[in-house]
Amino acid sequence: MGKSLWIVALLLLLLGAIGASNAQADTVTFMTPAGSTTGGLPVDASATFVSGAGTLTITLTDLQANPTSVVQLISDLSFGLSNGATSGTIASSSGQEIIVNGGGTFTTGSTVATGWALNSVSGGLQLDVLGTPTGPSHLIIGPPDGGGTYSNANGSIAGNDPHNPFLNGSATFMLDIAGVTADTTITSATFSFGTTEGANLVPGTTTVPEPAAFQLLTSGLLGIVLVYRKRLAGLSSQQL
Repeated sequence: MGKSLWIVALLLLLLGAIGASNAQADTVTFMTPAGSTTGGLPVDASATFVSGAGTLTITLTDLQANPTSVVQLISDLSFGLSNGATSGTIASSSGQEIIVNGGGTFTTGSTVATGWALNSVSGGLQLDVLGTPTGPSHLIIGPPDGGGTYSNANGSIAGNDPHNPFLNGSATFMLDIAGVTADTTITSATFSFGTTEGANLVPGTTTVPEPAAFQLLTSGLLGIVLVYRKRLAGLSSQQL
């Protein structure tokens, strides 16, 4: 392949990478900072946002294993959007129910609608269960201990009728928000834990993945290099 053809191929690769990047949704994950606590107890949570054309999908996960108190369980998530949106609707939501019995044993149930609500708050939106008829149940609880029980759970979790059932590990929300595109970014995310509305807030920090265009470009350039090396090897063998 002549030099001009290699240049054309590289330009086509660049255009394809940029086009693919624009077509894909933007994904970002917010995490509670290491060492975060509420009520003197450790908390660990993540929220992954995927934005698309008029949609925002959120996966909210409690990573704190074998919690002691309900104060360590996720009850709401507030977030801001780069387009300034403060209204929207929940198209669908889901999570698996789990009942923690006295003594820390548990029973998992069906995957159901979360019963959470989407509220307008200062600076953005809030997913919340405490202000709904579902609360104070359906808080998101982390995994059990290595032995398969919630051995640390006190009376606010184990056998607590008002708080059971919880949501097992994570919940997913699909939101319809006018004006959101794949280029819309999440400007902030704050987790709230426990059963007191507006308390135990922990601001999240972002982990940003490589842009899709960069990933495609690097993989494509590697492919060109490999093809070129094979071509050179073929020419060398012919000369021998």
